[in-house]
Amino acid sequence: MKLSFGAASIAPLSISWCTTILLPLSTAFSSAVVPQKRIHQRDKSESCRRIPFLFTPRGGGLESSDDLGSSLKASNSVVILESVSRENLSLLSERGRVALENLVDFDVDGHQSHVYGDWPDAGTEDNGKCALAEQLADLDTSYPGGLRAYLSKSQALLAEAASGASPFEDYVASVPSGEVISYEAESSFPGGLSFLEAENIGLSSIGDVAFVLVAGGLGERLGFSGIKLGLETNIMTNRCFLEVYCNYIKAMQRMSEARGHRSPTNIPLVIMTSGDTDARTRELLTDNNYFGMAPDQIRIVCQDKVPALKNANAGLSMVNRWKVETKPHGHGDVHHLLFREGIVDEWEKEGRTHIIFLQDTNALVINGILPTLGVSVKRGFHMNSICIPRLAGEAAGAITRLDHKTDPEKSLVINVEYNQLDPLLSSQGDRKGDVADNTGYSPYPGNANNIVFELSSYGRTLRGEDQGVVDEFVNPKYKDSSRTEFKKPTRLECMMQDFPKLLQKEMGSEAKVGFTTLDRWLTFSPAKNSLESGIEAVKSGSTAPGTMSSAESDKYIQNTRKLKMAGMIIPDESEDNLISLAGIPVTRGPRIILCPSFAITQQEIAAKFKGGSVTTRSNLIVDGEGLTIKNLVLDGALVIRAAHGCKVEIDGLEVSNKGWTFEETSKEATGIPETVRIRGYTMNRIESKEIIITEPGKYFVGKSGEVNKII
Repeated sequence: MKLSFGAASIAPLSISWCTTILLPLSTAFSSAVVPQKRIHQRDKSESCRRIPFLFTPRGGGLESSDDLGSSLKASNSVVILESVSRENLSLLSERGRVALENLVDFDVDGHQSHVYGDWPDAGTEDNGKCALAEQLADLDTSYPGGLRAYLSKSQALLAEAASGASPFEDYVASVPSGEVISYEAESSFPGGLSFLEAENIGLSSIGDVAFVLVAGGLGERLGFSGIKLGLETNIMTNRCFLEVYCNYIKAMQRMSEARGHRSPTNIPLVIMTSGDTDARTRELLTDNNYFGMAPDQIRIVCQDKVPALKNANAGLSMVNRWKVETKPHGHGDVHHLLFREGIVDEWEKEGRTHIIFLQDTNALVINGILPTLGVSVKRGFHMNSICIPRLAGEAAGAITRLDHKTDPEKSLVINVEYNQLDPLLSSQGDRKGDVADNTGYSPYPGNANNIVFELSSYGRTLRGEDQGVVDEFVNPKYKDSSRTEFKKPTRLECMMQDFPKLLQKEMGSEAKVGFTTLDRWLTFSPAKNSLESGIEAVKSGSTAPGTMSSAESDKYIQNTRKLKMAGMIIPDESEDNLISLAGIPVTRGPRIILCPSFAITQQEIAAKFKGGSVTTRSNLIVDGEGLTIKNLVLDGALVIRAAHGCKVEIDGLEVSNKGWTFEETSKEATGIPETVRIRGYTMNRIESKEIIITEPGKYFVGKSGEVNKII
């Protein structure tokens, strides 16, 4: 499939990693001594003629069976391989042969013999042999340093994991420097910024930002077969995650132009996909006309998967006899991809100042972008993580300062995963571990994994020797205490939040890494779990099941709290106002959607909404930049939409109707769309009032709801 982005045509991408990257563990194996001779017992059968197997340098190859024979005679690096016949080797392409040679040569201990051993004679399953060799070649070229670098690092990291060694043995942890901001308070501590102040500082830079959206995953954990970006954030507007993010960027552009920054303002968006999501992401964009963004604003970069590992020896896991199992490598790939494609260089030439990295299914994060950007500008942070208050012991990473015990230049501020934080804190200071302070929360901020980078330092770091390739880790689930066999295959992973290691390497003590902690209700409610998993979590006492229904409910709640702060009379939106719907606690109501086109800042909402009241059973959708709403009295369902160029004043409008209701779906019901089934409920739109204005002009709407055009 091919997708046109304006003047350029971009085909689906596959990663061709730079092979000059220096990685700590790859060097030792790339220079390992190749044994002069390795002998496997031969099959006595005359029908299976075995030949010496030659290791050739990467990039080389053998053109034919005759070339194989003559080359072997001249070689001093002949390795006897019992399992590969002359006829079988002649079936493979040059790149396939070279990849197989490299694997066999590396595999001194025979941990990969299940991949290349005991091939049947030529003429049997030949297509499978060729497919396997081609896949090995793809895996070899898609990873920095090739497949041998991947396997050697895997063996070393798996050995570390089995030993239980702590990566933080040489560090002392403390709470890093950052900003704590509350939406509903003036400031959280003396000298700190208020939410309004941080937002206003962020507004000064909105025309000079770029966005990166990490979207390599399918919705399988949610019980959804499509891409997560295509999931509907709510069933009132039915707008998917990608549309919400695009609409937010368009709203930022509008505000930038209104403030006289760039005219026109086109804020670029890069989406990182995977082989699982690439084609469907492109299709989602083209089918929806890029959700109103210019086609050349959006670029897609695609990451490859990495081989799965079946045991502590880093044996390759096989789907079947002729296919290596692969798994996602993690969102840490995004940094190298931005470097490889030259995107950051382009942004620097355009005068952009910051990059905002977002995850795919946390729609509330858009509330935290501007204040976090403001904190980055105010405090000069090179990397600033959007954080939330974290409960002690909660299964969420924490931003932590790590001071090296002997070398200050190795100190850094970085995310520490929850299962590593408690052992680290238990080994130092008062040895209490991961416990709450007098606020009731952990003093270590919870990492929501959305990040604002200062562009010049980010680009400088990408141009360093690692070229954006972040350190990897492995997280095997062992079958038993021997820690050799896994419950299921694992793989090397990398995370984008581990970038401070590269910053520290390139900038040393100059690197300024911090955090901005914002209200949880305002910025964090990801959809990541199936309805069934969420129900089990609720039964176990969880208040954050992470389902599509809980994420949708939290979207309504945060809009309700925004309007309440703006002065609207609204019923209690606290936890006591929750009801169980399909087994998940969700808001009783009201259910309110304030679209990004209407307002994206606290100041805008306060200026556009004045007074009024909404009942618990009400549903409200507000969409349009030119709307102001005063003294609205709503008891039912109301939709207000005003197109670009429409200036609409609504004053004293009273609406009372039967409204919309959420109704549970039967588990036995058939023909229910996935987007509904994963929530466990649907919407019954019984009656509503709609005010839809599309023709540019100036309008007034009064008590009756009649639309009057003034100009």
